[in-house]
Amino acid sequence: MPKLMRAVWLENGELGVRDTVPVPIPPPGEALVKVLQAGICNTDLELTRGYYPYTGVLGHEFVGIVEQGSEAIAGKRVVGEINAVCGECRACRSGRPTHCENRTVLGIVNRNGAFAEYLTLPVANLHVVPEEVSIDAATFAEPLAAALEIQQQVEVHPYDNVLVVGDGKLGQLIAQTLALTGCKLSVVGHHQSKLDLLAARDIRTVLGKEVEPGAFDVAVECTGNDEGFALAQAALRPRGTLVMKSTYAGKLTMDAAAVVVDELTLVGSRCGPFAPALRLLAERQVDVEPLIHARYPLSDAPAGFEHAQRPGVLKVLLEIG
Repeated sequence: MPKLMRAVWLENGELGVRDTVPVPIPPPGEALVKVLQAGICNTDLELTRGYYPYTGVLGHEFVGIVEQGSEAIAGKRVVGEINAVCGECRACRSGRPTHCENRTVLGIVNRNGAFAEYLTLPVANLHVVPEEVSIDAATFAEPLAAALEIQQQVEVHPYDNVLVVGDGKLGQLIAQTLALTGCKLSVVGHHQSKLDLLAARDIRTVLGKEVEPGAFDVAVECTGNDEGFALAQAALRPRGTLVMKSTYAGKLTMDAAAVVVDELTLVGSRCGPFAPALRLLAERQVDVEPLIHARYPLSDAPAGFEHAQRPGVLKVLLEIG
């Protein structure tokens, strides 16, 4: 009989906690990780709404301890890159492994995720957490890496006017990382308590009606809705860059003619580099603990999901190990 574990299971849009999920057996090249803590992400919420036809264990933001794996990481705290790739397809050979044609994605595509007592990932995907980084901070490594991906794709200069549209979980991290470039940064949002967190770090915050059309070189859209996209697009100067950093559950309506006339560059952006994310956490150049709004045990995960969907809520954590 296989060993069983508790996990958050999604099937046919129904979310529940099961005690009968088999503990995964790591194949060659992979490690077994005992999950300590995991964060509920907007993508997890969108999956429950049908963003992608996924069945299995949700969750991809985690910190855990390696129970089975290479000697170099055995017994150590780790976080993990969520795309498990083949290394052989055209995308992998071309240096685009996050677009591997055969990839599985932790808690999203054909691979059970982190809202469970155990998970498996390739050893190559795992990063050891520095001793000075707390479990709470380490749980933010994956979304912080995603925030840093913007700077891998778009060169941001100190003289650039940059707008972040959205004051939610990812918007907060994006704003903190962009602020480190010295750019002329503004963040637009609807929740004063969230904007106050940014203002406390000397990041300029504005309301939507205060955004000057055509005044920005770069706009980052973090809301995942038509209104946020339209605001970001209108804020850009001709030949500006619009970074789409949201998971869109439905169809997006956009002014395509204006994209052409203004010669805008649209950049899709998702996963990012873990090493610099962990370095920022270790050096305390970003502050993630104030973004934690609630904690729930794994057994009470559905209540955690409900909490995470309330207006104004930032990060909700599931305590597992």
